[in-house]
Amino acid sequence: MHTDHDSDNGQRGRSGLTDRTPSGAPEQIAVAVLTGGGDRPYVFGLTKSLTPRGVTLDLIASDELDLPEFRGQPGVRFLNLRGSTRSDAPASKKMLRILKYYARLMGYAATARPKIFHILWNNKFESFDRIVLMLYYKLLGKKIVFTAHNVNAGRRDSRDTLLNRLTLRAQYRLSDHIFVHTESMKREIVAEFGVREDRVGVIPFGINNSVPSTSLTADDAKRKLGLRSGDKAILFFGRITPYKGLEQLITSFRQVATRSSDYRLIIAGRPDRCEQYWNAIREEISGEVQRGEIILHASFIPDSETEVYFKAADALILPYRHIYQSGVLFLGHSFGLPVLAADVGSLKDDIVDGRTGYLFRPDDPDDLAKTIERYFASDLYANLSRRRQDIHDYSAARHSWDVVSQTTMKVYARLLRMPSPEYSRSPDASSTSLDVKAPS
Repeated sequence: MHTDHDSDNGQRGRSGLTDRTPSGAPEQIAVAVLTGGGDRPYVFGLTKSLTPRGVTLDLIASDELDLPEFRGQPGVRFLNLRGSTRSDAPASKKMLRILKYYARLMGYAATARPKIFHILWNNKFESFDRIVLMLYYKLLGKKIVFTAHNVNAGRRDSRDTLLNRLTLRAQYRLSDHIFVHTESMKREIVAEFGVREDRVGVIPFGINNSVPSTSLTADDAKRKLGLRSGDKAILFFGRITPYKGLEQLITSFRQVATRSSDYRLIIAGRPDRCEQYWNAIREEISGEVQRGEIILHASFIPDSETEVYFKAADALILPYRHIYQSGVLFLGHSFGLPVLAADVGSLKDDIVDGRTGYLFRPDDPDDLAKTIERYFASDLYANLSRRRQDIHDYSAARHSWDVVSQTTMKVYARLLRMPSPEYSRSPDASSTSLDVKAPS
């Protein structure tokens, strides 16, 4: 367990926030960010955009987030309360460490200076987090902001239960404000869980700005993966789980590969709690993997290696059956990679046909195969080296962390009954214009 570390360095409140107390002194906002121990890209983007505006953060984290970019941020007090999240530990050790974590978390909450607790993800025991911890925070007088990245992940994963819905309803009703990423998510959370509409706000899913991008070229990236420069490489990236429809992509890939021998499929990501599903896929594609037609890296891909996959690929494929919004889509767009996505959830909101990608019918491998061939016959693919920057700029403008931080700050100020802050653009904002047009 690492010791707690305060990386304030005397630089808190250095720009952006113009609220003042009646005496004229700047009034700071202190927030505890409860990460659940993971999701480095979102935690990085949020903290990096809030601290330049004068927000001071207690970052409740784990070994997974114990990185220089968090410990070195001015205005961030890094608290590694969770410790290890390794999945290969014995069950008894896992149970002991999670119980210790809950004890540390509740002890922290009892004496925490921040009046706002911003929950990005729950912890191991969802029902405990949704009811016991929420009631405990409320008893301590905390204002709770909750970011619902998924309105009901149980339904998405085909594991929905009455208990899941009841505990979700409790967490949503106990939250003082809920952030979601699309208007359709807001409608669902209001209609299905009885949350007041004025307590739900829509913010963009901030574009991934935490993954390194070097001078590596597309041709160099292809060579690193054993591909030729002329290969038509399509990418499936991220956690492997049934709702993401990988087996349908494999069916579509085989269709296009019979008509053109230069197609290649890259599968990069870790199977997640789907051993039977994954074993069947792995056995089915073993011949194509052996022949080099499918490039398979079925493990966690560290950030330092991520750019190789997104620069080697000519398109990212999202064959999902059900989704609210996808962080993988924005990771692809951060590298300027066109996205071919199933028309589910709100994915269509970020696909400009023929400019940032294409949509296809969900659960329809034939339509996906046609869409793959349509893309590789398009001007978008023919001019991909030039279009990548256009796609990146378009997505960065629509999903700016600057917009996320402004909206978030206003909610914090309202809950603390502070004057609504006035803003100058954050000096660390990733985009410079919010009126960027779709790439032509």
